[in-house]
Amino acid sequence: LNQTVCLEGHFCDLSDTKDVEDVGTSLEGDANKLAYCVTDVPPWYLCIFLGIQHCLTAFGGIIAIPIILSQGLCLQHDALTQSHLISTIFFVSGICTLLQVVFGVRLPILQGGTFTLLAPSMAMLSMPEWTCPAWTHNASLVNTTSPEFTEVWQTRMRALQGSFIMGSLFQMFVGFSGLIGHFMRFIGPLTIAPTISLIGLSLFDSAGTSAGYHWGVAVMTTALITLFSQYLRHIPVPIPAYSIHKKLQFTRVLLGIVFSWLICYILTAYDVLPTDPENYGYLARTDLKKDVISKAPWITFPYPCQWGMPTVSLAGAVGILAGVISSMIESVGDYHACARLSGAPPPPKHAINRGIGMEGLGCLLAGAWGTGNGTTSYSENVGALGITKVGSRMVILFSGVLMVVMGMMGKVAAIFTTIPEPVMGGMFLVMFGVISAAGVSNLQYVNMNSSRNIFVFGFSMFSALVIPNWILKHPEAISTGLVELDQVLQVLLTTSMFVGGFIGFILDNTIPGSKHERGILAWNEAHEGDFSNTLESREVYNLPFGISTYFSSFPWLRHIPFCPPGPCTNSQTTLSTYNVGVHWWS
Repeated sequence: LNQTVCLEGHFCDLSDTKDVEDVGTSLEGDANKLAYCVTDVPPWYLCIFLGIQHCLTAFGGIIAIPIILSQGLCLQHDALTQSHLISTIFFVSGICTLLQVVFGVRLPILQGGTFTLLAPSMAMLSMPEWTCPAWTHNASLVNTTSPEFTEVWQTRMRALQGSFIMGSLFQMFVGFSGLIGHFMRFIGPLTIAPTISLIGLSLFDSAGTSAGYHWGVAVMTTALITLFSQYLRHIPVPIPAYSIHKKLQFTRVLLGIVFSWLICYILTAYDVLPTDPENYGYLARTDLKKDVISKAPWITFPYPCQWGMPTVSLAGAVGILAGVISSMIESVGDYHACARLSGAPPPPKHAINRGIGMEGLGCLLAGAWGTGNGTTSYSENVGALGITKVGSRMVILFSGVLMVVMGMMGKVAAIFTTIPEPVMGGMFLVMFGVISAAGVSNLQYVNMNSSRNIFVFGFSMFSALVIPNWILKHPEAISTGLVELDQVLQVLLTTSMFVGGFIGFILDNTIPGSKHERGILAWNEAHEGDFSNTLESREVYNLPFGISTYFSSFPWLRHIPFCPPGPCTNSQTTLSTYNVGVHWWS
């Protein structure tokens, strides 16, 4: 590790230029030097400012999930309930972020809703028994305050909640028991690539539906996002956001959305957009949900079981389980990327175990509160560390607090629901496309000149598009005589990411091929070595409040997979661990 270790336990340099280039954050000269490292504490005003910036970075992904999910929950015409869902997911994401940074992997990594779990959720809600009644698609027939309508969407939400709670128990077991390391030995790039790519590809229908309400606005949104995030990415934009090397940076995807939103507002004000609901482009107007802001409370407090007691569905639980496994795989990669960009040593096994277990606890909380989703590590915010050059976990703690506060501000969430559908559709085109490409990027470790690898990847991808499409068109084809088994197969076979990941996993582990050819050696290179018993690692990953020191005093506790493997062996280490325990915020 080419990292400078100060007496105070600061890690001030990124590992090397090559590693930074791998995550797209390469700069010249002194740009590789972090302004604040993982254990540093920036000034309070900078923590608040950067915390806001991280929230804005996660903004698009967090609000997109409830909006997409509302289609399956029959909430298309209930903007007020959509705002409640947005408040809830912000609130829970904030709590999970605080838990992850303080007691989990302890890296500056934000937690939030995930599209990995959205795909199986939508597959579950597409089952015949959960199909929305025809009258819920007609705005004139929907009475959002009627008990009938409330029961329609809340029964679906409660079924999702129970499924997430069951899936979270599995993730907690895998994390806190240390099984994640055994799973990762059998999962290579040829399994991960189709799984992640199909998360984005499986949501093409939602993107097309939203964009199709006004293709002109959707294309404009896509063009603005592309302009700000790609063509102008090296040009400072005069909007307040912090970067140590470029004093004016901004979350450019959000900037594109705001500009499109503003243009739609102008077109609405001058009645350029149609006022007749039957005309094309009507849903691009910004005044369709203006009453939501006035109806939404100033202060709201999401609480567990606010939609009723969760119900358990075997089919839903198994379907969510497929998403949970994919989420765990993705998070392990995020931990290593975050460690590189925050100047921390590679995360040891016990920290990874804690991180995955804490994400499982986050999914449990999300299920209990009723977000309609789980939580996972946000790759977008990991990338933001490379831009700001501030890797302090204190900043992410502020982000967590800010998200909790935002979750209690009902009118803020209501404002988000007024974003026109075509603007969201344009954002989906970019966002889901990037997710699909991110999955394919894992093939850089694989020898794609090999006919074996081309076959595995190509067959996995194509089968994962064909099979779910056919099952959705012929739901009666699955008939084993057992209703519960039929439901399980229905959910799994209509979840593209499960089909693609499962086929890729089976083929990659059964068709003969060397580890070098399969990309296993290159993939595992970043995971090799055990840095768990070094001073640098203890400074970053030991539990706060002296908990690790307490564990080290009991020999049998050292074997728990989420605890440091050995005791403190010298006075310097003891002092270091004590400092981390007392000054946990650093």
